[in-house]
Amino acid sequence: MAVFIDTAILLAVYDKDDRYHQRSKELIKNALTGNLGKPYTSDYIIDEAITTLLARTRQHKIAVELGKYLIGSQRMTKLTVGEDVFAAAWKKFKGLEDKGLSFTDCTSLALTEKHGIKQIMSFDCGFDGLIQRIC
Repeated sequence: MAVFIDTAILLAVYDKDDRYHQRSKELIKNALTGNLGKPYTSDYIIDEAITTLLARTRQHKIAVELGKYLIGSQRMTKLTVGEDVFAAAWKKFKGLEDKGLSFTDCTSLALTEKHGIKQIMSFDCGFDGLIQRIC
């Protein structure tokens, strides 16, 4: 069993003004203790989380803290988007217009399929019907 952690979960943990701040803290704690299986994220999610947190808060220090945590975490496996995943994500992105998913979301779907991950921790309902969502 495994769970893929999406950007909004990671952002809300570090953004105290986020409406999902408390719920994200609970979800991350649950994920990192292994209750949902091995936790995964990706290089694209880390990029998106750091960049979005910086844009939201305009506080470089907080964005660096998040980056250090995600990059240095030994409890969360970081998957990398290679050429094969990129191509699969692009195909998904072109075909899932009705879901409202970003290209980064599609890389997450492609990675979960490639690695046999059956659930995603996300507040994005665009994943519904594509993968089991924990929120």
